[in-house]
Amino acid sequence: MSVVLDGAGVVITGAGRGIGASLARSFAGEGARLVLADTDGPAVEAVARELGAAAVPGDAATEDGVRTLVARARDELGEVDLYCANAGVAEHGGPEATEDAWARSWEVNVMAHVRAARELVPRWLERGNGHLLVTASAAGLLTNLGSAPYSVTKHGAVGFAEWLAATYRHRGIGVQVVCPQGVRTALLDDAGAAGQALLGADAIEPEDVAAAVLDGLRDGRFLILPHPEVAGFYVKRATETDRWLGGMNKLQRRLEDAVGGPTP
Repeated sequence: MSVVLDGAGVVITGAGRGIGASLARSFAGEGARLVLADTDGPAVEAVARELGAAAVPGDAATEDGVRTLVARARDELGEVDLYCANAGVAEHGGPEATEDAWARSWEVNVMAHVRAARELVPRWLERGNGHLLVTASAAGLLTNLGSAPYSVTKHGAVGFAEWLAATYRHRGIGVQVVCPQGVRTALLDDAGAAGQALLGADAIEPEDVAAAVLDGLRDGRFLILPHPEVAGFYVKRATETDRWLGGMNKLQRRLEDAVGGPTP
Protein backbone atom coordinates (compact mmCIF):
# COMPACT_ATOMS: atom_id res chain seq x y z
CA MET A 1 0.00 0.00 0.00
CA SER A 2 1.96 3.02 -1.26
CA VAL A 3 1.82 6.56 0.13
CA VAL A 4 1.70 9.80 -1.86
CA LEU A 5 3.37 12.52 0.20
CA ASP A 6 2.53 15.52 -1.97
CA GLY A 7 -0.19 17.37 -0.06
CA ALA A 8 -0.45 14.68 2.63
CA GLY A 9 -0.97 15.62 6.28
CA VAL A 10 1.92 14.03 8.19
CA VAL A 11 2.79 13.82 11.89
CA ILE A 12 6.32 12.88 12.98
CA THR A 13 7.29 12.25 16.59
CA GLY A 14 10.88 12.52 17.77
CA ALA A 15 11.35 15.11 15.04
CA GLY A 16 13.78 17.41 16.83
CA ARG A 17 16.88 15.63 15.58
CA GLY A 18 18.22 12.40 14.13
CA ILE A 19 15.95 10.17 12.05
CA GLY A 20 12.83 12.23 12.82
CA ALA A 21 14.34 15.49 11.62
CA SER A 22 15.66 13.78 8.48
CA LEU A 23 12.22 12.31 7.77
CA ALA A 24 10.71 15.79 8.19
CA ARG A 25 13.14 17.34 5.70
CA SER A 26 12.66 14.54 3.17
CA PHE A 27 8.86 14.63 3.45
CA ALA A 28 8.79 18.41 3.16
CA GLY A 29 10.79 18.07 -0.03
CA GLU A 30 8.06 15.77 -1.36
CA GLY A 31 5.34 18.34 -0.62
CA ALA A 32 3.96 16.97 2.66
CA ARG A 33 2.29 19.24 5.24
CA LEU A 34 3.90 18.57 8.59
CA VAL A 35 3.19 18.60 12.31
CA LEU A 36 6.35 17.81 14.28
CA ALA A 37 6.56 16.64 17.88
CA ASP A 38 9.40 16.14 20.33
CA THR A 39 10.06 16.36 24.06
CA ASP A 40 12.86 18.83 23.23
CA GLY A 41 10.80 21.94 22.49
CA PRO A 42 13.57 24.23 21.19
CA ALA A 43 14.92 21.50 18.89
CA VAL A 44 11.58 20.63 17.29
CA GLU A 45 10.59 24.30 17.00
CA ALA A 46 13.85 24.97 15.12
CA VAL A 47 13.16 22.15 12.64
CA ALA A 48 9.56 23.34 12.24
CA ARG A 49 10.67 26.91 11.50
CA GLU A 50 13.15 25.65 8.92
CA LEU A 51 10.42 23.72 7.10
CA GLY A 52 7.41 25.95 7.64
CA ALA A 53 5.78 23.25 9.74
CA ALA A 54 3.85 23.27 13.02
CA ALA A 55 5.65 22.22 16.20
CA VAL A 56 4.01 20.46 19.15
CA PRO A 57 6.53 20.15 22.00
CA GLY A 58 5.62 17.50 24.53
CA ASP A 59 5.65 13.80 25.35
CA ALA A 60 3.95 11.88 22.54
CA ALA A 61 4.09 8.63 24.52
CA THR A 62 1.55 9.37 27.27
CA GLU A 63 -2.20 9.11 26.76
CA ASP A 64 -2.68 12.85 27.22
CA GLY A 65 0.33 13.66 25.08
CA VAL A 66 -0.83 11.52 22.15
CA ARG A 67 -4.38 12.85 22.42
CA THR A 68 -3.14 16.44 22.42
CA LEU A 69 -0.81 15.84 19.48
CA VAL A 70 -3.46 14.19 17.31
CA ALA A 71 -6.02 16.90 18.12
CA ARG A 72 -3.52 19.64 17.28
CA ALA A 73 -2.54 17.85 14.09
CA ARG A 74 -6.16 17.66 12.98
CA ASP A 75 -6.55 21.38 13.67
CA GLU A 76 -3.47 22.11 11.55
CA LEU A 77 -3.87 19.54 8.80
CA GLY A 78 -7.57 18.74 8.64
CA GLU A 79 -6.79 15.02 8.62
CA VAL A 80 -3.76 12.93 9.52
CA ASP A 81 -2.87 10.88 6.47
CA LEU A 82 0.44 9.50 7.75
CA TYR A 83 1.54 9.20 11.37
CA CYS A 84 5.25 8.48 11.92
CA ALA A 85 5.70 6.99 15.39
CA ASN A 86 9.41 7.66 15.42
CA ALA A 87 10.32 8.60 19.01
CA GLY A 88 12.26 5.97 20.95
CA VAL A 89 14.50 5.40 23.93
CA ALA A 90 17.39 2.97 24.46
CA GLU A 91 17.93 1.86 28.04
CA HIS A 92 20.93 -0.36 28.72
CA GLY A 93 21.32 -3.51 30.77
CA GLY A 94 19.58 -6.83 31.24
CA PRO A 95 17.15 -8.00 33.91
CA GLU A 96 19.02 -5.84 36.41
CA ALA A 97 17.92 -2.67 34.61
CA THR A 98 15.70 -0.61 36.88
CA GLU A 99 11.93 -0.75 36.95
CA ASP A 100 11.92 2.84 35.66
CA ALA A 101 14.12 1.89 32.71
CA TRP A 102 11.84 -1.00 31.76
CA ALA A 103 8.70 1.09 32.23
CA ARG A 104 10.04 4.01 30.18
CA SER A 105 11.09 1.63 27.38
CA TRP A 106 7.62 0.09 27.33
CA GLU A 107 5.85 3.47 27.35
CA VAL A 108 7.90 5.10 24.58
CA ASN A 109 8.81 2.13 22.38
CA VAL A 110 5.45 0.29 22.48
CA MET A 111 2.58 2.10 24.16
CA ALA A 112 3.17 5.33 22.22
CA HIS A 113 2.27 3.34 19.07
CA VAL A 114 -0.73 1.71 20.71
CA ARG A 115 -2.05 5.06 21.91
CA ALA A 116 -1.54 6.68 18.53
CA ALA A 117 -3.46 3.86 16.86
CA ARG A 118 -6.23 4.21 19.43
CA GLU A 119 -6.67 7.86 18.43
CA LEU A 120 -6.20 7.41 14.69
CA VAL A 121 -7.64 4.07 13.60
CA PRO A 122 -11.36 4.81 14.17
CA ARG A 123 -11.23 7.89 11.92
CA TRP A 124 -9.09 6.06 9.37
CA LEU A 125 -11.64 3.22 9.24
CA GLU A 126 -14.41 5.75 8.62
CA ARG A 127 -12.38 7.33 5.80
CA GLY A 128 -11.20 4.02 4.39
CA ASN A 129 -7.54 5.06 4.44
CA GLY A 130 -4.66 6.08 6.71
CA HIS A 131 -1.07 5.07 7.25
CA LEU A 132 1.12 4.32 10.28
CA LEU A 133 4.91 4.23 10.02
CA VAL A 134 6.68 2.77 13.07
CA THR A 135 10.38 3.37 13.62
CA ALA A 136 11.43 0.12 15.27
CA SER A 137 14.94 -1.30 14.87
CA ALA A 138 16.80 -4.32 13.61
CA ALA A 139 16.76 -5.17 17.34
CA GLY A 140 13.03 -5.77 16.90
CA LEU A 141 13.74 -8.49 14.35
CA LEU A 142 16.96 -9.83 15.84
CA THR A 143 18.26 -8.60 19.21
CA ASN A 144 20.55 -5.92 20.61
CA LEU A 145 23.35 -7.23 22.78
CA GLY A 146 23.77 -5.12 25.91
CA SER A 147 20.20 -3.81 26.00
CA ALA A 148 17.37 -6.13 26.99
CA PRO A 149 14.78 -3.34 27.49
CA TYR A 150 15.45 -1.98 24.00
CA SER A 151 15.41 -5.41 22.34
CA VAL A 152 12.25 -6.60 24.06
CA THR A 153 10.25 -3.44 23.45
CA LYS A 154 11.34 -3.08 19.84
CA HIS A 155 10.10 -6.65 19.30
CA GLY A 156 6.85 -5.42 20.81
CA ALA A 157 6.73 -2.50 18.40
CA VAL A 158 7.19 -4.79 15.40
CA GLY A 159 4.61 -7.23 16.78
CA PHE A 160 2.01 -4.51 17.23
CA ALA A 161 2.62 -3.18 13.72
CA GLU A 162 2.24 -6.71 12.32
CA TRP A 163 -1.07 -7.11 14.16
CA LEU A 164 -2.39 -3.81 12.79
CA ALA A 165 -1.36 -4.71 9.24
CA ALA A 166 -2.95 -8.15 9.44
CA THR A 167 -6.16 -6.79 10.97
CA TYR A 168 -6.83 -3.63 8.94
CA ARG A 169 -5.04 -3.88 5.59
CA HIS A 170 -8.23 -4.85 3.71
CA ARG A 171 -9.96 -1.80 5.21
CA GLY A 172 -7.50 0.70 3.76
CA ILE A 173 -5.02 1.14 6.62
CA GLY A 174 -1.35 0.81 5.70
CA VAL A 175 1.29 -0.08 8.28
CA GLN A 176 5.06 -0.24 7.84
CA VAL A 177 8.05 -0.61 10.16
CA VAL A 178 11.54 0.83 9.74
CA CYS A 179 14.25 -1.47 11.13
CA PRO A 180 17.76 0.00 10.81
CA GLN A 181 20.84 -1.24 12.61
CA GLY A 182 23.34 1.42 13.70
CA VAL A 183 22.45 5.01 12.82
CA ARG A 184 24.62 7.98 13.72
CA THR A 185 22.26 9.62 16.18
CA ALA A 186 22.29 10.51 19.88
CA LEU A 187 21.10 6.97 20.68
CA LEU A 188 24.28 5.52 19.20
CA ASP A 189 26.40 8.20 20.89
CA ASP A 190 24.87 7.18 24.22
CA ALA A 191 25.50 3.48 23.64
CA GLY A 192 29.07 3.71 24.96
CA ALA A 193 32.05 1.59 23.97
CA ALA A 194 30.01 -1.59 23.62
CA GLY A 195 27.49 0.03 21.30
CA GLN A 196 30.20 1.57 19.18
CA ALA A 197 32.05 -1.74 18.95
CA LEU A 198 28.86 -3.53 17.93
CA LEU A 199 27.27 -1.01 15.56
CA GLY A 200 29.67 1.84 14.86
CA ALA A 201 31.53 0.38 11.89
CA ASP A 202 28.40 -0.13 9.78
CA ALA A 203 26.42 2.86 11.09
CA ILE A 204 24.66 4.99 8.49
CA GLU A 205 23.44 8.58 8.55
CA PRO A 206 19.84 9.56 9.43
CA GLU A 207 19.49 10.84 5.87
CA ASP A 208 20.15 7.31 4.61
CA VAL A 209 17.28 6.04 6.73
CA ALA A 210 15.00 8.77 5.36
CA ALA A 211 15.94 7.80 1.79
CA ALA A 212 15.09 4.16 2.53
CA VAL A 213 11.77 5.24 4.04
CA LEU A 214 10.86 7.24 0.93
CA ASP A 215 11.53 4.17 -1.21
CA GLY A 216 9.52 2.00 1.17
CA LEU A 217 6.54 4.35 1.21
CA ARG A 218 6.49 4.26 -2.58
CA ASP A 219 6.50 0.48 -2.88
CA GLY A 220 4.46 -0.28 0.25
CA ARG A 221 6.56 -3.14 1.66
CA PHE A 222 5.95 -3.83 5.36
CA LEU A 223 9.60 -4.11 6.40
CA ILE A 224 11.79 -1.16 5.48
CA LEU A 225 15.42 -2.22 5.98
CA PRO A 226 17.98 0.58 5.57
CA HIS A 227 20.63 -2.11 6.21
CA PRO A 228 19.60 -4.73 3.59
CA GLU A 229 21.72 -7.44 5.24
CA VAL A 230 19.23 -7.55 8.11
CA ALA A 231 16.88 -9.57 5.87
CA GLY A 232 19.41 -12.40 5.67
CA PHE A 233 20.02 -12.33 9.43
CA TYR A 234 16.26 -12.45 10.00
CA VAL A 235 15.91 -15.53 7.80
CA LYS A 236 18.75 -17.28 9.66
CA ARG A 237 17.19 -16.43 13.00
CA ALA A 238 13.93 -18.06 11.89
CA THR A 239 15.32 -21.10 10.08
CA GLU A 240 18.54 -21.87 11.99
CA THR A 241 17.65 -20.53 15.42
CA ASP A 242 20.14 -22.46 17.55
CA ARG A 243 23.00 -21.75 15.16
CA TRP A 244 22.00 -18.09 15.08
CA LEU A 245 21.91 -17.90 18.88
CA GLY A 246 25.31 -19.55 19.02
CA GLY A 247 26.67 -16.92 16.67
CA MET A 248 25.16 -14.13 18.75
CA ASN A 249 26.70 -15.57 21.91
CA LYS A 250 30.06 -15.72 20.15
CA LEU A 251 29.61 -12.06 19.24
CA GLN A 252 28.75 -11.30 22.89
CA ARG A 253 32.02 -12.92 24.02
CA ARG A 254 33.96 -10.93 21.43
CA LEU A 255 32.27 -7.77 22.63
CA GLU A 256 33.20 -8.50 26.22
CA ASP A 257 36.83 -9.03 25.18
CA ALA A 258 36.80 -5.73 23.25
CA VAL A 259 35.48 -3.63 26.14
CA GLY A 260 37.20 -5.53 28.94
CA GLY A 261 34.22 -7.00 30.76
CA PRO A 262 30.63 -8.23 30.65
CA THR A 263 27.99 -6.19 28.80
CA PRO A 264 25.70 -5.88 30.64
